[in-house]
Amino acid sequence: MVPEPTLNPTIDASHRRIDSTQWDDIFVVGDVHGCRGTLERLLDELDPSADDLVVFVGDLVRKGPDSKGVVDIVRERDNLVSVRGNNEQKLVDGRKTIDALTDEDLAFVESMPAIISWDDVLVAHGGVDHRKSLVEHSLTELLNNRSLVPDGSYDRPYWFETRREFPRVFFGHTVLAEPFVTDHAVGLDTGCVYGGQLTAYDYRNDELVVVEPPETYVSRSSDSIVEPRRAAPVQ
Repeated sequence: MVPEPTLNPTIDASHRRIDSTQWDDIFVVGDVHGCRGTLERLLDELDPSADDLVVFVGDLVRKGPDSKGVVDIVRERDNLVSVRGNNEQKLVDGRKTIDALTDEDLAFVESMPAIISWDDVLVAHGGVDHRKSLVEHSLTELLNNRSLVPDGSYDRPYWFETRREFPRVFFGHTVLAEPFVTDHAVGLDTGCVYGGQLTAYDYRNDELVVVEPPETYVSRSSDSIVEPRRAAPVQ
């Protein structure tokens, strides 16, 4: 068993540790980005009971048509939880606003932890850099990690393609042409707001569940949709 991960206590973030034995099944869901209708399709497909846990990788909000509706769904059910994404952080910092969100909604967004973990699994929106310990990560890194090249957002190598250690990290943020699944990293942002699928991972059964969005809400250039590689050299 991997020890419980420890965050840097000086950063403005928190870690929620879950006892996986308290849940019949655990589903991890990719970036929703305000696509309430697509999320409702996925939840209908998953059909989680009150004894199942649904964990979101962050970016519940912005870009899609109904951020308020997505926040309402997650807030209203005790078995739905989310880490904070970079788009939630923009609301917390005041860099972006969503008029429909109430003060209670914003308080809920601010309460989202930077990390959720259980067993030998960790959920973080952007991901982690295996070249340093988790305690050395800033909140900005946890929310935005992608490239291992300094200031190289879309320059390979990516952290998830080179990760070879536990805990296994579930992440979003990087829009992928298809889900990325290895023993050490699972990428679930398949760009539902950009016309891609909304993807979930069934933790107990080790399988993916996907639904199609009703429409494309935002266009995105192909050079910022990553074709993942599973055999990248170790860096």
